[in-house]
Amino acid sequence: MSVQSMFRLRCGQWLLATGLLLLLSGCGDADVPPTTLERVKEDGVLRVITRNSPATYFQDRNGETGFEYELVKRFAEDLGVELQIETAENLDDLFRRLNSPNGPQLSAAGLVASSGRQSQALFSHAYLEVTPQVIYRNGTPRPSNSRDLPGKHIVVLKGSSHAEQLAALQLQLPELRYEESDAVEVVDLLRMVDEGAIDLTLVDSNELAMNQVYFPNVRVGFDLDEATSLGWAVAAGEDRSLLDEVNTFLDKAQQNGTLQRLKERYYGHVDVLGYVGAYTFAKHLQARLPRYEKTFQSEAKNQGLDWRLLAAMGYQESLWQPDATSKTGVRGLMMLTQNTAQAMGVVNRLDARQSIRGGAKYIALIKQDLPADISEPDRTWFALAAYNIGIAHLGDARKLAKAEGLNPNLWLDVKKMLPRLAQKKWYSKTRYGYARGGETVHFVQNIRRYYDILTWVTQPQLEDQQVADRQLHVPAINKTPPKETLAPL
Repeated sequence: MSVQSMFRLRCGQWLLATGLLLLLSGCGDADVPPTTLERVKEDGVLRVITRNSPATYFQDRNGETGFEYELVKRFAEDLGVELQIETAENLDDLFRRLNSPNGPQLSAAGLVASSGRQSQALFSHAYLEVTPQVIYRNGTPRPSNSRDLPGKHIVVLKGSSHAEQLAALQLQLPELRYEESDAVEVVDLLRMVDEGAIDLTLVDSNELAMNQVYFPNVRVGFDLDEATSLGWAVAAGEDRSLLDEVNTFLDKAQQNGTLQRLKERYYGHVDVLGYVGAYTFAKHLQARLPRYEKTFQSEAKNQGLDWRLLAAMGYQESLWQPDATSKTGVRGLMMLTQNTAQAMGVVNRLDARQSIRGGAKYIALIKQDLPADISEPDRTWFALAAYNIGIAHLGDARKLAKAEGLNPNLWLDVKKMLPRLAQKKWYSKTRYGYARGGETVHFVQNIRRYYDILTWVTQPQLEDQQVADRQLHVPAINKTPPKETLAPL
């Protein structure tokens, strides 16, 4: 065979082999299923399963809300897809649906990445640190350590990390007994302790902080274990495509301040009331708010406000007392100064309807006058601060924030500066001088907490169930207010 013939033969063999390899390679690609991340992007929808609770996800009259919801919504936007939320009946249902073939692709439900759950799901990087706490009822003996648990009626969520912790503790304390229930949520467990139906339960610190104000008899006995972390979860298996994307997002959210801002928004003010304040508010919510609720609703609607925010302001100012008077001369349910009352068209500050109308007009005017580059929800918190301290002093605090390299349009940053307005070292550098900025921070934080509570107890799914059962929110008829004559200015 000539060299030329041999060359043609070798070339033919090489081309045939190459063609077969390409053909086989193409067939192999056709058999490889898309990853979870690829399916999400192809469908344009991210399906997320969560729990219905104040600390995770719920719906109010303004739509969907909650810490987990807000965070996972940002993740969906980062992916460029729509978010579809599903709620689980219980934790077993959550993990079952997460691992089903056509189930949701992600769980954002405030889950502790415990050792017992490693076979049920793959967990993301941590985004929130929590501590498991033993909860008891005020007036009963306080448990101070794990040796106080045996002999107590203890109920926890079925399939929870707390059930795992109790099972491990039972190896050391064989006499320890506890129940797991799949028919309750954290709110139910706290209510059972509050009403004395059970002796103890276990909840994570973040959920207690969010819910404790509704249950004035609930107390913390002790921390059962050291702090642990919450994570999002995807189905167990080898496909880590979506999980890797989640971790990238959470890391970025940690670095750019998104997580910090959400934590401040949902948890930065939850412990401001204390036991006495929480108990008092619960009583007034039932006894006083119904007299003025319709007025809050109508006047808020007239000004484009959320009536629950207006009601929270009224409670902070006067405890919903129309004849309240301060030493400085501010009066009425919304505690208006004489100048403000006159500017808002209020003739009688002791008339609850007029006072609420004046307060609504005033806070709406303040919000309107704030710089356009302050966005919600910070815009609302800034307006509340200006309602208390004046827009001029608020401007001074914003300038101090900017000088410190902070963001003057974020409440998280500006609230750090407000207390400085009471320190000569700082207020001497401002245009408008001394102001009790620390009081303003407390003013805003308290209103935010009252607003949270009102938002939760008036959400649609609770109106004819838990709220009615606990009689926390019962409408009534407005009463005739006392009279006031304005003195000359």
